[in-house]
Amino acid sequence: MLEIRRVVVLLFCASAIGTAAGVGAQHSYQPPAGLDPLHRSYDQMLDLYVRDGMVYYNAVKSDRARVDRYVAALNVPAATYEAWSQEQKMAFWVNAYNAFVLQTVANHYPIRGKSKDYPVNSIRQIPGAFEKTKHRAAGRSVTLDEIEQTILPGFKEPRLYLALGRGAVGSGRLRSEAFSGPTLAKQLEAVAADFLRHKEMVILDRAANTISLTPIVSWRETDFVAKYDPGAEGPFAQRSPIERAMLAFITPHLLPLEKEFLRENQFRVIFHDFDWRLNDLTGGRID
Repeated sequence: MLEIRRVVVLLFCASAIGTAAGVGAQHSYQPPAGLDPLHRSYDQMLDLYVRDGMVYYNAVKSDRARVDRYVAALNVPAATYEAWSQEQKMAFWVNAYNAFVLQTVANHYPIRGKSKDYPVNSIRQIPGAFEKTKHRAAGRSVTLDEIEQTILPGFKEPRLYLALGRGAVGSGRLRSEAFSGPTLAKQLEAVAADFLRHKEMVILDRAANTISLTPIVSWRETDFVAKYDPGAEGPFAQRSPIERAMLAFITPHLLPLEKEFLRENQFRVIFHDFDWRLNDLTGGRID
């Protein structure tokens, strides 16, 4: 069975790369209703090259012209951007961030870094990928860090941070679709639900009596507390604001036994290490 799965993965990779090279591989694509035309080519690219948050980066690199055209199109006039709704703006910046990550990785793929601080194939092996490399979007010159730390906080919507791919296994699941203003509310609901389904985000361990959370939450603690902390009241009143916030965030999506685990209120909340391995599916799925 394992060998069959490997063959399927290899065949899909070959098909994706063939499509990128224009060799005639077939892939039917229909843009979702209401999708902003600006993001249509990006949505098609994600539909083709992203599977369960993992990316066929070798195929993306082969299809660089598509990536570059979309990234160039993101530099819309500032006046155009300002006329958009709040939902359109949020969708724009998440799409821009994730597209810039795809382009950055494609520019250096395959990554083979020498820093002992990160995995050899990590995006962190690319000097200045987050804090120095500038990108043009909506008439602005921004880094990835500036989008996350300066622009996104203005929307007061912490689920956006969980929608950022970051080019890493430890990030929230990169969706196989572009974000769009008309469907953003539904998409962010899906992002919140996904949070409970991925061990990179949260692990409820009854045996160890712990809830282990992604450090993304601690990085953006102020935003999560402002949005979700119910205050020092109820059964979790004595817990820290970030713990109360995250318990409020995850509870609606828990199963009955998991909710019972929370009601016992004997668990410790910890933050696990971020997995900076590249979310690359080219050579087979990373477990």
